[in-house]
Amino acid sequence: MNAKLKLKPLSDKLVLEQVEAETKSAAGIILPSDSQEKPKQARVLAVGSEVKEIKAGDMVLYKSYGPDEVKVDGDEFLIAKEEDILAIVEVAKPETKGSKK
Repeated sequence: MNAKLKLKPLSDKLVLEQVEAETKSAAGIILPSDSQEKPKQARVLAVGSEVKEIKAGDMVLYKSYGPDEVKVDGDEFLIAKEEDILAIVEVAKPETKGSKK
């Protein structure tokens, strides 16, 4: 659990930290903060005792209107049910030279 995190999720709930929105478009245009779309991707900080497939540290994609937004000591978190999680994002490990022949 994160040292600054003071939330312990119950049953099938997860505490998420939303990843930062992109500040540039694909074409390289800098976007003002009010036009940036909130990403539907977050890092899992803590999981409740009934969560089966997701663990703290996972990156996940979640439903747009699923999680509740909460603020604790000035920090913003999302609390979601396990069923609001659509997928776990697996980061591909870079290939090392000489590992493929």
